[in-house]
Amino acid sequence: MTWSILSDSSCDLPQNAFEDYGLHFATVPLKLIVGDTEYTDDDSLNVNIMLAQMKNYKGPSSSACPSPEEWATEFRKSDCTLAVTMTSALSGTYNSALVARDMVLEEFPWKKIHVIDSRSTAGGLVLILRKAAELISSGLGFDEVVKQAEAYSRSLFLLFALGSYDNLIKSGRMSRVAGILANSLGIRAVASNTPEGEIKVLHKPRGEERAILQIVETMNKLKDMAGRPVVISHCNNPKGAQRLKELIAHVCLTTKITIQQTRGLTSYYTENGGLLVGF
Repeated sequence: MTWSILSDSSCDLPQNAFEDYGLHFATVPLKLIVGDTEYTDDDSLNVNIMLAQMKNYKGPSSSACPSPEEWATEFRKSDCTLAVTMTSALSGTYNSALVARDMVLEEFPWKKIHVIDSRSTAGGLVLILRKAAELISSGLGFDEVVKQAEAYSRSLFLLFALGSYDNLIKSGRMSRVAGILANSLGIRAVASNTPEGEIKVLHKPRGEERAILQIVETMNKLKDMAGRPVVISHCNNPKGAQRLKELIAHVCLTTKITIQQTRGLTSYYTENGGLLVGF
């Protein structure tokens, strides 16, 4: 029986991320549209070129979820597949994967396919994928892997501080006046995902250091972090990510902390300097 674990590209992982587990892993890419240019969020994308064009382009930009056929191509490759998508509250990616699942099961009724709505993104997806790989490698059956992976996904949180509000303004998700004011005041709003996968602003500190302190304080309040895994994603902000890692280790008493660079979709929304923490 062959296994695949899949995600959309908002997990920020390369295609070889789970080679050590002997599992087929793939990310199904989203698209980023800036002016007349369409970027595919895969391993070949130069994120800095995309961000530079996005900053210089004054018109609206957008993102597009993978098509059902793109998911279906991956679903056809293995007997058992567990896919983890970014939150359905902010993207059509999850629904696209469900359509693909039904298409493939109609063609191959004996296959087993399950899609998890992470209600998160970035590090939240990474943690679920890692858990899935561990469960599969332990020899559990499909139904038990699904049950435990779903339960684990509901125990996770995501906190983040955006690097800029420019793209939220351009995409119409924030008023121009509010965005310009927030940028000029140096506000680094700390937000979380809700149980439904939507965005909730928790605090509005000024400056990165205060935002980092607020993230760590909030983490410690939300759950007992001792010994638990954490994934920090950053958009061209290794210094901020390292500072965040050191504080989490000191305050939350865990050393299981991974730092990773954001790829296309996550960089598109967090922008330069952005920090996200899945835990």
